[in-house]
Amino acid sequence: MRAFIFPGQGSQAVGMGKALADASLVAREVFQEVDDALGQHLYRLMTEGPAEELLLTENSQAAIMANAIATLRVLEREGNVRLADKVEYVAGHSLGEYTALCAAGALDVATTARLLKLRGLAMQAAVPVGEGAMAALLGADLDKARAIAEAASEGEVCTVANDNDPSQVVLSGAKGAIDRVIAIAKEHGAKKAVLLPVSAPFHCPLMQPAADAMEKALADARIEAPLVPVFANVTAAAVGDPDTIRRLLVEQVTGMVRWRESVLAMQDAGVGQFVEFGAKVLTGMVKRIAPDAATVSIVSMDDIEALLKAL
Repeated sequence: MRAFIFPGQGSQAVGMGKALADASLVAREVFQEVDDALGQHLYRLMTEGPAEELLLTENSQAAIMANAIATLRVLEREGNVRLADKVEYVAGHSLGEYTALCAAGALDVATTARLLKLRGLAMQAAVPVGEGAMAALLGADLDKARAIAEAASEGEVCTVANDNDPSQVVLSGAKGAIDRVIAIAKEHGAKKAVLLPVSAPFHCPLMQPAADAMEKALADARIEAPLVPVFANVTAAAVGDPDTIRRLLVEQVTGMVRWRESVLAMQDAGVGQFVEFGAKVLTGMVKRIAPDAATVSIVSMDDIEALLKAL
């Protein structure tokens, strides 16, 4: 059994998508559709920069989605592949859950782009710059991370944002609390704590204003039943009902990304191969979570052609 998986924020880079668009009309059509939906030249920003503008949450989320969907669409249309015939599940990390829903036909490309643009703007606006932060704990499992968060909180928000894999957990919250995380992490058993270069404290209760904005936007969004079940971040379980998908996407804004549990749940459901589209980020996590699983990253036309031969 196979799952297609889609990366989250941090996988953007200037130049993304250019080689694919140069080689494929299908990819160019996806990038144009996203540009039209947003009313901006996002593809030009993706390929030419500047990097600091691409890094902005309002741009990076839609860009990462566009790049991954373009890669998938080239596989599907030029390889005459039907997703539902080749995979049993899809999943994505944080914003990648929207990409996964788009891949599975629950959301169309234009709707996904607009939702992610709004999500990025709402998340950035939820907390004034400098008042929130995130830190990655290396060499710490979920229990250890929770203990560090509790010790560092001192009455401020400090929670687990991403349970990525057995050796990497990300904490999010008030700047003061995250500063204390950096200071005390080693004495609480983590190998290292690294402050992340993000502009807001994602996936924690401070994001509630963004969750409210997304609840309103998602209420008006057309969501179909996906062609294959999607593993949701906040439950680490497969979902196919549109109303449930809508609710879980709202919860995801403030909730923990349960990526480690999601991979284990997919493996328990029979998935033996994980195929990542648009980046080479999640496959490393998957290998640390499920060492016996087969993984492959699809970024270039060569990658697509190799996968077509293997499918």
